[in-house]
Amino acid sequence: MSATKMGLTIEEAAECTGIGRNTMRKLVDWGKLPVLKVGRKTIIRTDTLEHFMTVNQGRNLLNEKDVRKVE
Repeated sequence: MSATKMGLTIEEAAECTGIGRNTMRKLVDWGKLPVLKVGRKTIIRTDTLEHFMTVNQGRNLLNEKDVRKVE
């Protein structure tokens, strides 16, 4: 039985999207990408990540003002 992961760590999210780990952390720190905190671990829901990628297509993710926040 192989269940699809509902949540990814920052490292896993960076790997599956091609976005760098540091950039992924910035997006979380800027409040653009909502996360779940479990102790020291940060989890990003896969559906939220997909929505974020769709909403921000064509935008510069290194420019805080250019990035659209997702809920």
